[in-house]
Amino acid sequence: MKKLALLLSSFALVAVAYAADEKPAAKAAEKPAAAKAEKAAAAKTHNVDAEFVSSDAEKKTVTLKVGAETNTAPLQGKAIAQAKSLKAGEKVTATCKDNAEGKHEAVIAIKAAAAEKPAAKAPEKK
Repeated sequence: MKKLALLLSSFALVAVAYAADEKPAAKAAEKPAAAKAEKAAAAKTHNVDAEFVSSDAEKKTVTLKVGAETNTAPLQGKAIAQAKSLKAGEKVTATCKDNAEGKHEAVIAIKAAAAEKPAAKAPEKK
């Protein structure tokens, strides 16, 4: 009877040790998949140079004019706060997030476009 109890308790210890080792391996397998999904999401963005028309803080939307076309898009993340500081007619660069089909899903960042600097003049020789 003692041998049977010793055998069963040994088996129980091995089973617990095996189960404890399996969990970190499963989590380690999940990390690369999560990293790949994050990179894929980051890869599906692009910048758009536009003219800021308006934003609606309540609806969390922004209206931008690109060429002759005016479009309204939802705002996400830090773009909600960034849009509050912009003025109508201001040139902006908007970072747009695309869905799997490549269509605009939302504006995730928006900032005033860098002002063009005049060409530097060469110093005059005397």
